[in-house]
Amino acid sequence: MSLFWIVLRQLAEIEAMAMSKKVITRDDWEKRLKDVNIRKEDMNKLVMNFLVTEGYVEAAEKFRTESGTAPDIDLATITDRMAIKEAVQRGNVEDAIEKVNDLNPEILDTNPQLFFHLQQQRLIELIRNRKVEEALEFAQEELAPRGEENLGFLEELEKTVALLAFEDVASSPVGELLDVSQRLKTASEINAAILTSQSHEKDPKLPVLLKLLTWTQNQLGEKVAYPRINDVSTAVLEDPAV
Repeated sequence: MSLFWIVLRQLAEIEAMAMSKKVITRDDWEKRLKDVNIRKEDMNKLVMNFLVTEGYVEAAEKFRTESGTAPDIDLATITDRMAIKEAVQRGNVEDAIEKVNDLNPEILDTNPQLFFHLQQQRLIELIRNRKVEEALEFAQEELAPRGEENLGFLEELEKTVALLAFEDVASSPVGELLDVSQRLKTASEINAAILTSQSHEKDPKLPVLLKLLTWTQNQLGEKVAYPRINDVSTAVLEDPAV
């Protein structure tokens, strides 16, 4: 049974117990938690999943050595994936596209939306660098044909080209396209596509479990007062407010 379902089952049992009580004491709660049997192997897999998905290749290598936990993908591919992601974050989209094709050309061949967004990011970088003529030519030759085939692409293209109409781009209605968050958004999209192509989850499991913990605690808190974790970074149980 996966760690995810073990946690769900135990939380469901705790909630069922809580239905008949108004207050759960710390002693009762801690005793209940000690009865939860989570294998160390499952915990190690959860950590490795996070390190691999987020691209911490050195930490993943060290953790593999220390824990004996094997990653489910070749760690060498993490280095390639991070190089692509970092290239986009620097604004070097052409280099990122070249690296993606070297890694697996099918990623862009089978994902027209991703390819459009990478090309859109190239256009944004040209505008950022005030290469107006080159930007217009690139938009007309590379992006306009795709916009004719897809209304969503056309709207995004028009919004991007609108950057050229403002002298003070930062305060314009489309100024967010030049913000670092736009690069991060594109980098995140290509990162997810690479992970999917490697049959790996595009999001780490750990944050999902933490969200599940928060949701379950809130649901349970509506029915009973009990010791809960308010700060997941410390995982300290805080006594219930009676």
